[in-house]
Amino acid sequence: MQKHGASETPTDLNGDAVVEITRELHKLLADVFALYVKTKNFHWHMSGNHFRDYHLLLDEHGTQIFAMTDDIAERARKIGGTTIRSIGDISKHQRLKDNDAERLSPEAMLSELRADNLELTRNLRAAHELCDKHNDVATASLIEVWIDETERRTWFLSEIVAER
Repeated sequence: MQKHGASETPTDLNGDAVVEITRELHKLLADVFALYVKTKNFHWHMSGNHFRDYHLLLDEHGTQIFAMTDDIAERARKIGGTTIRSIGDISKHQRLKDNDAERLSPEAMLSELRADNLELTRNLRAAHELCDKHNDVATASLIEVWIDETERRTWFLSEIVAER
């Protein structure tokens, strides 16, 4: 058993693995929350000729992105680590940038979300490499699903942005 923080969690991962993987999961969780908020922001502020289609697409994306949050946080806890505790904690760890612009065109919104999903895919792949290094197959397996979902979102957004 590895002791980390206030609780003991049974894991066969060594202490360094738990620390490194937990650190990476913090960053991933912060990025996922940042992408979720941005996706919902753009969903709420969408306008234009394709409003309904884009509004519904971003709602679907937001639901999928938010579903990742619990799995990421719980994985950190399962291996004996801790997780994000607040909005301030998210802002300390996030790598994806917020967007507080008053107005953006639908194309700018979709292009930015496409770029953010691509960046998230790169971050997920880096996390997967870290899990491989420590033989953490359970976390790696979850990450593989998230990579597939993120690539699908990127694909949909790419098809829309490319048509304009």
